[in-house]
This record gives sequence, C-alpha cells and structure tokens, in this order.
Amino acid sequence: MTDTTVRSATAVRTWPWVLASDLVLIVVFAALGRQSHEHGLAMLGILTTALPFLLACLLSWAAMRAWRRPARLWPDGVVIWLGTVAAGLGIRALAGGGTAVSFQVVTLAVLGVFLLGQRAVWTVISRRRRRSIH
Repeated sequence: MTDTTVRSATAVRTWPWVLASDLVLIVVFAALGRQSHEHGLAMLGILTTALPFLLACLLSWAAMRAWRRPARLWPDGVVIWLGTVAAGLGIRALAGGGTAVSFQVVTLAVLGVFLLGQRAVWTVISRRRRRSIH
C-alpha cells in the first residue's frame, strides 16, 4: 500500500469527523459567546447565533473540497477558518446581527484556535498511527 493510498483511505474515514468537529466547535463558540454576554443558553438561541458561521464553514469546506485532506492545516484549514470568519460575519451583518470590531477580533481568534487547533490534533494522531503501522 502506497503512502498516497494510506492518506486517501484515512481521509475517507476522517473527513466526516473533522467536519462534525468543526460544526460542533462553532456551536461551542456561539454558546460561550451567549453565556459570556448573559443571553442564555437556550438551544434555539445558540443555533441562531451559530447559523451564519455554520453556513460559512460548509461553504468553505465545499470551496476547498476539504474532504480530500480534511485535517490539512495549509491551505485547507486556514481557508476554512478565514472563510468561516469572513463569510460568517458577512451573513451575520446581512441578517442584522452585530459585527463590532471587538466581536470580529474575538471571532477570528477563537475560531482560529478551534478550527486550526483541532486539525493540528488530527495531524498528530494520524502521523502517530502511520508510524505505528510501518
């Protein structure tokens, strides 16, 4: 089995988990924001807050065809992160949500840690697994 075949098989098995992790982390981001601003933690409120970023994340995944190499930090992870932030803020603004500069900075930082951090973890795990196979 070639290295490319191993990577392809790994991507097929991991992309749903990486995508699900992205979406869950975006919901966690929304819940943390709502909690810190005392807006409550009702599921509908959290999902309403998260929705622009969830849509932007899905669009970014499709644009990058990230299912081919879901845990790759560069360029896929960075484009998904920045696309999620930029398009999410744009959708939020069009929907009448707040986009204060402080919110933009926090969104950029937190989603960067979440979306890139989980890819770094996936990368470390997959490298360890490949080493143990060889």
